[in-house]
Amino acid sequence: MSGPYDDIIQLPHPTSARHPRMSLSNRAAQFSPFAALSGHSAALAETARLTDQQIELSDDDKAVLDQKQRILLGHINEHPEIMVTWFQPDEKKDGGQYITTTGRLKRFDESACMLLLKDGSNIPISHIIGLESAYFEGLF
Repeated sequence: MSGPYDDIIQLPHPTSARHPRMSLSNRAAQFSPFAALSGHSAALAETARLTDQQIELSDDDKAVLDQKQRILLGHINEHPEIMVTWFQPDEKKDGGQYITTTGRLKRFDESACMLLLKDGSNIPISHIIGLESAYFEGLF
């Protein structure tokens, strides 16, 4: 077998006296994948994330919630245990999610229209769709 490179095929690999050989990990890094659109996959994931729309309560449901809040106001000094289902708006896109929070009621902040729980949770009254407590048993 003869070819154009037969004269140099058996020579040793040339090495430079000034430049040390590149390590195998550095050589492999040259061929690692390149993300031309950095942040694109995160933007796609954010777009694909689903959110719920806030439910508009009927007047009857609002009246029941108002009655439950009045009952809780009567027992506010006892710090009743409550379970609140409420809508938490999403910070990045339209909609949000429904959350159920359980805790002891600390007080009603009428100026901010918020329920304040002892664990530090602040729940906007306008976002509440469900309110449960032992004080309501047999009433609704």
